[in-house]
Amino acid sequence: MKIFVISKKTGILYALLAVLTVSLICIGRSDALPVSAPARDLPIYCVQKPETDKKIAISFDAAWGNEDTATLIDILDKFKIKTTFFVVGGWVDKYPESVKQLSDAGHEIMNHSDTHPHMTQISEEKIRAEVAACDEKIEKITGVKPILFRAPYGDYDNKVVQTLRETGHYTIQWDVDSLDWKNLLPEEISDRVLKKVKPGSIVLFHNAALHTPEALPTILEKLQQNGYEVVPVSQLIIRDNFHIDTSGMQIPNAEEKADEVKNGAASVEEKSAKEKSAADVRAGKSDNNSQKTTEKGKTNEKSSVD
Repeated sequence: MKIFVISKKTGILYALLAVLTVSLICIGRSDALPVSAPARDLPIYCVQKPETDKKIAISFDAAWGNEDTATLIDILDKFKIKTTFFVVGGWVDKYPESVKQLSDAGHEIMNHSDTHPHMTQISEEKIRAEVAACDEKIEKITGVKPILFRAPYGDYDNKVVQTLRETGHYTIQWDVDSLDWKNLLPEEISDRVLKKVKPGSIVLFHNAALHTPEALPTILEKLQQNGYEVVPVSQLIIRDNFHIDTSGMQIPNAEEKADEVKNGAASVEEKSAKEKSAADVRAGKSDNNSQKTTEKGKTNEKSSVD
C-alpha cells in the first residue's frame, strides 16, 4: 500500500479549490439559494387613470397655523371645487370653528394623527391611539368618521400601513408636492404643480404655507382650462379590488377593469337601442301622418264628388 504525504501548504490549496468548486456549482444553479426581498406595503400616491379621465385630487395638510384657512375656503368656493383637508387632532382642538367651516363648505376632513409624531418611531398600540383620538375629534364636529389617513412628514413603513388598514383607513401619500412649505414664490408653486400633475394625481398643499393663497387661483384656473376635474381624495381612489404597484400607483384589478369595459359596452348598446327606438318612433309618426294625409285627401275627393 502506498502512502501519500501531502504538505500543509498543498492541503490548504486543495481545500480552497474544493470550496471554489462548490461555490461555482451553487452559482450555476439559479434555484440553489432562492432569495426574495420582503414585500413593502405602500400607501396610495396616485390612481391609475386613462388620459381621457382627467380627475385629480387636491389636499391640504393642517397641523400648525390657521391664518389662511378662510381665504382658501373662499378661493375653492369661487372655482366650485371640493378638496380634502388632513388635520391633526391638536389643530382640531385649537380651531374647531375652522373644522366646521371646512365641513360646511363641502370639503372632507380626514386624519393626520393626533399629535403629529413620526409614526414609524412609535409602537402599534400608540399608532392606533393616535388615529382613534383624531378620528373621534373630527367626527364629533363633522358627524363623519374619517376613512383616510396621511402620515405626518410622509413617514410610513409596513407597520404603519398595515395597522391603518386594520383600523379601516386608506393611507394616502401624494405624487405632486407643491413644496409650498418651503415658501417658494407663487409662480414657482404654480409652475411646479402644473408641470407635474397628470390624471389620477394627488396634490399636496398646506393650509398655512406662505404663498399658497396667491398660487392657488392660477393653478385652479389652469387646471380647469386644461380639462381637469378636481375631486376630494375619497372620490378619486378605488375602494375595492385594487393593488398598488412599486411606485405607489393604485390600479384596479383585472376583473374590475373587465367590468368597466363591459359596463361601457353596455352603455353604448343601451344608447344605440334608445337612438333606434327614437328613430322608430319618428318613423311611426311619419307613417301615421302620411296615412292621415292620404285619408284626408280621399275625404276631400269624396266631398268634391258629392
